[in-house]
Amino acid sequence: MPVKVIIMGAAGRDFHNFNVFFRNNPDYEVVAFTATQIPDIEGRLYPPELAGSLYPKGIPIYAEEELPDLIRKFGVQQVVFAYSDVSHEYVMHKASLVMAAGADFRLMGPQSTQLKSSKPVVSVCAVRTGSGKSQTSRRVASILREMGYRVAAIRHPMPYGNLVRQEVQRFADFDDLDEYECTIEEREEYEPHLANGVIVYAGVDYEKILRQAEQEVDIILWDGGNNDFPFYVSDFHIVVADPHRPGHESTYHPGEMNARMADVFVINKVDTAQPDAVIAVREALYRLNPKAIQIEAASPLFVENPQAIRGKRVLVIEDGPTLTHGEMAYGAGYVAARRFGAAEIVDPRPYAVRSIAATYQKYPTTGPVLPAMGYGAQQIKDLEETINRAQADLVIIGTPINLTRLIQINKPAQRVRYELQEIGQPTLADLLREKFGPRR
Repeated sequence: MPVKVIIMGAAGRDFHNFNVFFRNNPDYEVVAFTATQIPDIEGRLYPPELAGSLYPKGIPIYAEEELPDLIRKFGVQQVVFAYSDVSHEYVMHKASLVMAAGADFRLMGPQSTQLKSSKPVVSVCAVRTGSGKSQTSRRVASILREMGYRVAAIRHPMPYGNLVRQEVQRFADFDDLDEYECTIEEREEYEPHLANGVIVYAGVDYEKILRQAEQEVDIILWDGGNNDFPFYVSDFHIVVADPHRPGHESTYHPGEMNARMADVFVINKVDTAQPDAVIAVREALYRLNPKAIQIEAASPLFVENPQAIRGKRVLVIEDGPTLTHGEMAYGAGYVAARRFGAAEIVDPRPYAVRSIAATYQKYPTTGPVLPAMGYGAQQIKDLEETINRAQADLVIIGTPINLTRLIQINKPAQRVRYELQEIGQPTLADLLREKFGPRR
């Protein structure tokens, strides 16, 4: 009899682990997925069109809160933990819950889950969400293109809509974002690449995605999500660390794994972090992985009109995942408001409605800033209403996208942009040229 399995996930690695290891494996029967972190995933179905011949009815997705009952109901023998950016303590609490219900608890590593590309792969991952993967990925893509290589960014999955339609997604321009009805969270990752002329792939089936991307590029850029490790075997593994959260490089899963696998560390945000924290992170990374090269970098801020901020009462909007499961109290927008002389940062919590108010309740460590939550049409409406209810003179948009393309804001707005800037030597360009050389 096949081993009965539940996969715990958040519509990302859980589906990938299923596709590459369980889908056509008669030794296992996946009876359910459970979902957390992302709103409104539970109650859906992993569709039969993607689940394969062993699962003609698809696989149901339940809320993670139901896990102990599901283990008993289905006689589950093994539970696979398959999501990221959680503390080691959190993982072991889940292990205790699963084992107390009678099942084995499993973590799956690279040998079981990584795919091998026919092209070189450069991966950009992190020890925590919000460390600066996005600007690092953009910098790497720019360097490789300057070296003459054709590059596509393959982004860690965020399939929150129609999974069959999202099986393989290719984004070449902004119109593709509308065609696939991308959420704010997806746009935050895809739009900056597209603005730089870099094609982006994403979706559900990452082997099909990889094989399609290989047909049009010289180098694959794995653009990681949260602090997860790559879905592909990496030839050059870059890991970003955040000195605003010293100690997290060795206390969060699977960020510590990324650190131990790294070829290069980018210690980001050294321009805004405390010097003692930068030193602590540098030393901690060396203890975890003394062979990896360390680069220090800043993420300088750019605002369209800094004078527009001075003396104003401002509402600050930040990247959602950074504030929620990334556990940061603030981000680039808050820093810009302080740096450019805002008279007051307006607390959005009294104006929050429905799902936005619920976000603050779920993530109470969030500071006086507004997470740009937009996992669906209703949540985007809730975000718009919250912004427009707030009593502020100006909105500072600290997310990587132009929110005004999606929502109507009834106040003047200023966008904050940030790019990676290496400090000293070696630089990423030095290391990438040494690794790959110019395109022949």
